[in-house]
Amino acid sequence: MGNKEVLQAANAAVMAGDNEGFLVYCTDNVVWHFVGEQTLAGKEAVRQYMVETYLEPPRFQVDTLVAEGDYVTAIGTIDLKDQDGMLAHYAYCDVWRFEDGRMAELTAFVIKVA
Repeated sequence: MGNKEVLQAANAAVMAGDNEGFLVYCTDNVVWHFVGEQTLAGKEAVRQYMVETYLEPPRFQVDTLVAEGDYVTAIGTIDLKDQDGMLAHYAYCDVWRFEDGRMAELTAFVIKVA
């Protein structure tokens, strides 16, 4: 499976509510950088973030997916329910770095849109 297909499979797991299925595709020392917000280091930190943030499985719409070498960039939208149960809509650009076929590092640009 190529890097692009790994990301697609991982995202499909998240949309199905299978966070552990998503984490299978990550390295143990995965790092998520949310530009301007926070950085998560390690699988356990990502797992906790997913439990706290994905109150219901998010819905992704990937508009552009580009793979080059160890990197895959995804541009699209994501819908998430917030703590009040309100649906929030975001535009995002995720840049994933892969190591040995697994997702090792994410740099995410996420903007809430009306």
